[in-house]
Amino acid sequence: MERVAGCRLAQDFLQKNVELSQWLMGIGPGVDVYASGESSIFQALNERCRTPHVIFDVGANKGQFLQLALDNTQFNERQIHSFEPSLETYRILHERYGNTHGLKLNNFAIGQESGESILYSNETGSGLASLTKRKLDHFGIDFNHSEKIKVRTIDDYCREIDISRIHLLKLDIEGHELSALVGAKRMLAAGKVNLVAFEFGGCNIDTRTFFQDFWYFFRDQRMKIHRITPSGYLYAIASYREIYEQFRTSNFLAISETVGSGL
Repeated sequence: MERVAGCRLAQDFLQKNVELSQWLMGIGPGVDVYASGESSIFQALNERCRTPHVIFDVGANKGQFLQLALDNTQFNERQIHSFEPSLETYRILHERYGNTHGLKLNNFAIGQESGESILYSNETGSGLASLTKRKLDHFGIDFNHSEKIKVRTIDDYCREIDISRIHLLKLDIEGHELSALVGAKRMLAAGKVNLVAFEFGGCNIDTRTFFQDFWYFFRDQRMKIHRITPSGYLYAIASYREIYEQFRTSNFLAISETVGSGL
């Protein structure tokens, strides 16, 4: 068998099979919210948490996940808080969704500490915008755009506007998801966050954060991580394994052990 695989053609064939298998497992299809199986997040939300739902859309960009949330929730049973730090992207978001019932749009980033930072991107409105200046020369992408932005923590925001519980916290902030979670340590420690949907992929190479970091973080918060597959199946990650360090854009859902208690 090893001899049969000992040529470039066989290796390319095996690589294609690996990529297809991983795609069906939810490793790689995370870019498109409608092809990634992310609608299953809202099935979990509706089954496990009582309404009205408080939803945080952190890293809103132009409203891709926001639209999915609007499509899968009832307008009188939700309160959505969206966060987009880029001024021009925020203007696009506001133009599209500014009059939406039950939606609060915020023009700042969510992070580990409140203050100011620099947002880097390859172009205005880019979905790749990050607080890290990513090295993407291998894709022919140059992060030559930057802007100064405001940063708030989830804990500060919740305290300021009196939010006592987040039923769904969605994080898609290009490698800085773990920092945002650290900035929500008060809410998490109190068991006030039921579901956390987060993205993991190539941006975590640039920020040097690993799936291991997320697994142990959520274990300490008594939350179990599930990988979201394109079919919508939630695959529970029972224990950490190094094979889970796959840097192709994938989506995960962490579920608190308190979920199911009617909170």
